Amino acid sequence: MNRALQILLVVLLLPVALPLIAATALAVWIVDGRPILYRHERAGLGGNSFHLLKFRTMRPGPEPDAARITWLGARLRRWSLDELPELFNILKGDMAFVGPRPLPVRYLPRYTPRERHRHDVRPGLTGLAQIAGRNAIGWEEKFRLDLLYVRRRTLCLDLAILLKTPLALLSSRGTQPMPELRPGESVAAGQG
Repeated sequence: MNRALQILLVVLLLPVALPLIAATALAVWIVDGRPILYRHERAGLGGNSFHLLKFRTMRPGPEPDAARITWLGARLRRWSLDELPELFNILKGDMAFVGPRPLPVRYLPRYTPRERHRHDVRPGLTGLAQIAGRNAIGWEEKFRLDLLYVRRRTLCLDLAILLKTPLALLSSRGTQPMPELRPGESVAAGQG
């Protein structure tokens, strides 16, 4: 999907998305306090870093991610409402609607040369791995689907993924956090 079409789609979604974004921001502020947004450095097109915007769903602390998810955060993740601010990443050009999900920059050194091809396209709000089960599938399967998308991407494939995304969201399958990679573990080997 070309950049102009991406921008047009965001603009068309804004009348519905902005009230939902405002309501979600208010809920996070009332229930969990500040900060409302979570900014995290992620790897994008060409492996270049950008700041991914999401609604905050976890308390700060040294515990594993799964132990820090708040009550509201779990509900936002279930319906992927925490990802609504990523529409601004799409407007800015850091992301696309469809593509491999952006991973933390710290994982870049762990990629094999083949896995680095996931950065040949902009990262996406949704993708093949998301409609196949999000975090219910392991790292290896996610990367296989990401690379399949990079090789076969077309407007028709993008539209098919976008049409299947609401069904994946309704199933709420795979909304638990992915396990963190251990030091020295490659990305594809880090299955959970």
